[in-house]
Amino acid sequence: MSAPVFTAHAIAKRFGATVALARLDLSIHAGEVVALMGANGAGKSTFVKIVSGVQSADEGAMTLSGQAYAPGSPLAARRQGVATVHQSIADLVVPDLSIADNLLLDELCGGVTTLWTPRARRHTRARELAARVGLDGADLGAPLGSLSLAAQQRVVLARALATRPRLLILDEPTASLSAAEAERLYTLIDGLRDEGVAVLLVSHRLADLRRLASRVAVVRDGRIVAAQDAPIDFDAALETMIGRPLPKPSAGTRETIANAVPALELRGLQLGPQSEPFDFDVRDGEIVAVVGPVGAGKTRLSQVIFGAARARAGTMRLYGKPWRPRTPREAIRAGVFLAGEDRWRSSLFPDTVPFASVAGTIGFPFLPRWSRSGVVPRAKEREVASKAIDTFGIRCAGPEDRVARLSGGNQQKVLLARWHAEPARLLLLDEPFQGVDAGARADIAATLRRRAAGRATLVFVSDLDEAHEVADRIVHFDRGTIEPANEVSTEVFTDVLIPT
Repeated sequence: MSAPVFTAHAIAKRFGATVALARLDLSIHAGEVVALMGANGAGKSTFVKIVSGVQSADEGAMTLSGQAYAPGSPLAARRQGVATVHQSIADLVVPDLSIADNLLLDELCGGVTTLWTPRARRHTRARELAARVGLDGADLGAPLGSLSLAAQQRVVLARALATRPRLLILDEPTASLSAAEAERLYTLIDGLRDEGVAVLLVSHRLADLRRLASRVAVVRDGRIVAAQDAPIDFDAALETMIGRPLPKPSAGTRETIANAVPALELRGLQLGPQSEPFDFDVRDGEIVAVVGPVGAGKTRLSQVIFGAARARAGTMRLYGKPWRPRTPREAIRAGVFLAGEDRWRSSLFPDTVPFASVAGTIGFPFLPRWSRSGVVPRAKEREVASKAIDTFGIRCAGPEDRVARLSGGNQQKVLLARWHAEPARLLLLDEPFQGVDAGARADIAATLRRRAAGRATLVFVSDLDEAHEVADRIVHFDRGTIEPANEVSTEVFTDVLIPT
């Protein structure tokens, strides 16, 4: 085998007393896609930041095409042939600028192209970049914000490819993509592999790893603890990643759920003027996954049930009684809880808020019923949070630890723990596994199953693998409706946590 394009030897990084990386070794060859698997907090993000020039290592050395490589900034990394596409593209694009200007943003900032470059020449260059990622039909003069999130991500990828990188780093590239959009990205990566580009992939989605990975490297406690070439035994890799056997929760039975009372009944529900009305039932004790592409209307359905949006037509019943909540507060009082898709925008508090601790975050919605004479029950908050930390396996220093300082998976566990602090009659989870590693996802799925009795649970996801991990039944949702032809099955009961 030829010499690797990239090597990392004994890379170490500390943040105070915390060891983020402990002498990590890795190599990647031309045309190879190496996937990093690791729990939240294992060190993957720190390693990516070091390779992409965001941070520097305390110890160790890296090479790129046989030469010493130690970038002092992301710009230096790009100039040396390392391009990175981060999970969150919000900081990488300017929505009000045109698509063309966003495609050329790195070149404009680096002086390769300037505002004095003739407009026709800039647009010719932008069209070249757009064509490479399948955006050749777009109006390059339109604002970037007019594109879908998936198309905006392709703009960022086109910018990364403009440097003709020797190493391309993809950090959760399909986190916000539908299955069809993800497949288009897979095809593009296949082409890059054929061109000899080395790819470092960080993803929590098993579908990404199955489809793309030439090899997986398992990271735990800041070091590579195992590696496998394709074909990959993902069960073995996952168990190595989390350091214990995968939980195998028992699936529900058709008889138990079939005989249970209806918890939620939707009749003739029409979400918007262009969507078809539909009927839908969920029974007590049942976990139903509503699966559909990004933009299918899943979030709007969850908001209608939660009282945060209004349906155009139709009726809802909750445990046999009419259900038409006017506000989320009314829904919470009735035991209908929603964990929103974007945890920071919808549910969690910034670190500047005094009560943005684990305990404060979990207890916040229930303070009115816990308080006496307006006094916030801190002891109650800490007691509930302590139990939640044990139940959900939240890795933190304790109830007073700040949520913003936790890993993404543990932040998501805090959010789910919030909605288990009081008994729920109906639990709505919108993309609960987004940005959560496979080990944390297995823990969350197992906990949801253990606590499913006495309520109905609706899980809204874009990824079918995620649906199979947790659901008793799966239905397809598209264009704002559920149609009989779109149902995977009315009785899909899973027997394994992570399908292979």
